[in-house]
Amino acid sequence: MGQPTSFESQALISALRISEQRGSINRPPTPDAEEDREQEPTLQEIINIKLIESGEKERLKELLRERLIECGWRDEMKAICRAFARKKGRNNVTVDDLVHVITPKGRASVPDSVKAELLQRIRSFLVSASL
Repeated sequence: MGQPTSFESQALISALRISEQRGSINRPPTPDAEEDREQEPTLQEIINIKLIESGEKERLKELLRERLIECGWRDEMKAICRAFARKKGRNNVTVDDLVHVITPKGRASVPDSVKAELLQRIRSFLVSASL
């Protein structure tokens, strides 16, 4: 299998980001308007629902955590946060400041091998789920 395409990488990052933003809520958003109720779910939403229902999403997130720790990514991000806090002064740094600084660096530095492994697992899941 080759390296993930830009689209595949972005879709993977987007799906994981959405799951992190929702925290512990493991369900799709509830429609608020009548027009939303009549609308068919997108392919991304269907995949997300299937991943959640099967428990595969949690397994993928755990795999991602393990791989990022193994390759030193997590320690690298911690070091960047600590350096930023030292530079600005610990009392002058908010979580939003750290998120703003770390997000682009963190996304850009996820190793291609980790992305490829996750993408392969997602593809395997989609084949087994007949999606």
